[in-house]
Amino acid sequence: MSTPTTVRTEPSVHRPRDERRLPWYHLVFTGIAGLLVAIAVLAIVGALSVTSAILLGFVLHLLFGWGYSLLREGPRWATDRLMTLLVIGAFAISMFPLLSLLWSVISRGLTRVIAAKPTAFSFWTEDMSGIIGGADAGGVFHAIVGTLLITLWASIISIPVGLFTAIFLVEYADQGWKRTLGKGVTFLVDVMTGIPSIVAGLFGLAVFIAFMPDQSVRMGIMGAVALSLLMIPTVVRNSEEMLRLVPMDLREAAYALGVPKWLTIVKVVLRTAIAGLTTGITLAIARVIGETAPLLLTVGMVTSVNWNMFDGRMATLPTFINQQYRNGNANCMSDTVTNPVNQEVYACAVSTNIDRAWAAAFTLIVIVMILNIVARMISHYFSPKLSR
Repeated sequence: MSTPTTVRTEPSVHRPRDERRLPWYHLVFTGIAGLLVAIAVLAIVGALSVTSAILLGFVLHLLFGWGYSLLREGPRWATDRLMTLLVIGAFAISMFPLLSLLWSVISRGLTRVIAAKPTAFSFWTEDMSGIIGGADAGGVFHAIVGTLLITLWASIISIPVGLFTAIFLVEYADQGWKRTLGKGVTFLVDVMTGIPSIVAGLFGLAVFIAFMPDQSVRMGIMGAVALSLLMIPTVVRNSEEMLRLVPMDLREAAYALGVPKWLTIVKVVLRTAIAGLTTGITLAIARVIGETAPLLLTVGMVTSVNWNMFDGRMATLPTFINQQYRNGNANCMSDTVTNPVNQEVYACAVSTNIDRAWAAAFTLIVIVMILNIVARMISHYFSPKLSR
């Protein structure tokens, strides 16, 4: 006769559900109440504005939300609600300047681009040759060409130098004199990261003036060299961090199969980190494409298109924005302005210069957005399948 066995079961761990937990939309009402109270208080003291109402309303929302949660849910959930509201508020505050900036640039810049004369979007296909005063004409084609060419040459200079430097720091600077050299390079890169842009422009100007008899020479390649000084540290630091994220197991597997180190770097390391490298390079390009001070010193400003990087001044979008904004409101002595180049007659508008500056800023943002989209596509199609 067999003895029955006793089956021991572990007691299930079950936490009772807190029935007092309120849905998230209950706090919407406390937010509305805080905003209404803030508007009433500010209206009484005579300091009502959109910004002040939002800030005071958010503070009151924190107090009302915390108090309401404390009464209905208890102190533990009230603390959780308060921290959640603080995190959401910090996110909203950080997004407010960005959204405000985008709205200002798009609303004022896109209007000028669409309403350009003689046809819509001709602002992107014409230059400023012969455009004087407040003539409601002209465009930024010459500045777009200059910006793209100078940024392209700065990238040609910076990307190989920065990428090879990052490869040396990650793959080779591990022992001996290479390690000492790597520490020195890292220190110099960190120092270069904080160099003011005006210093980079002075460096680019001094390098070329030292070897040229004409001290007043200005050309596009000078601006590219100055921008590369600002771009290289960003490429190095971003690329270095991306290469360090590649698992060492992948390298060791390639070495075990007899693959040389240089081929392992090319086929394994760079291919694995291609998504991060592309993003880092795009950030470096976005970092320098809007620089103004180096270009004011090295490339100057013209009103026509110049395709030659090694001869003559070039226009860029940052310098164009600076020039138009400095010109300020035009002084329209009459309703029309005559172009001395082709004798065409344009309407004269007082705010034309300011409108051109906003439209050029909008154009610069569009270019940066296109570069980011292209970088995303490259990182998607060329990165390993497992990282997609």
